[in-house]
Amino acid sequence: MKNDNLQEVEVKLHSPDLAAVRKALEKAGAVLLKPRVFERNLRYDSADGTLMAAGIVLRLRQDEAVKLTYKADASIADGIVSRFEAEVTVSDFDTMDVILRRLGYRVGLIYEKYRSTYALASAEVVLDELPYGNFTEIEGDVETIERAVAMLGLGGCRRMTGSYTDIFLGLKERLDLDVEDCTFDEFVGVDVDLSQAI
Repeated sequence: MKNDNLQEVEVKLHSPDLAAVRKALEKAGAVLLKPRVFERNLRYDSADGTLMAAGIVLRLRQDEAVKLTYKADASIADGIVSRFEAEVTVSDFDTMDVILRRLGYRVGLIYEKYRSTYALASAEVVLDELPYGNFTEIEGDVETIERAVAMLGLGGCRRMTGSYTDIFLGLKERLDLDVEDCTFDEFVGVDVDLSQAI
């Protein structure tokens, strides 16, 4: 959830059993805002790799809309990540990709996921299915996030402070995965026990 000063505050929880999280959301009276949708994300970097090395995210996302996002300046407290995020909807994925490439950026990584989005009181809760595992993200202010974590019974879930890209790159190195991007096609036949690998 972004406030007026473009600050994103969220917690990312490793939650393998998303069916149980859905049941908890329904029991807590959450409202389904966006049914499960496929996302394709291109994460860009400069030619010398300085954006990703500095933790800067420049991302083009395609789901039911096309969005260009910039994120930076992350701080972490109790597993909750706060950072600057500016996002804009654009009309054409392919043309935006051309503009970014013409500006000198290159695609550093492609990653895919399925996402379902819920509203729970003043929190936004998303259920994310990535090629390597399932996660719940909760956005809001810190108090709202902690309340939602408790309401959904997710207190025992591991809080992931890295981005999905960070997690993927860490898994790729740790498990010596022979995959280029984080796509469902590349993970066909690849078995990842995330609880053992991160």
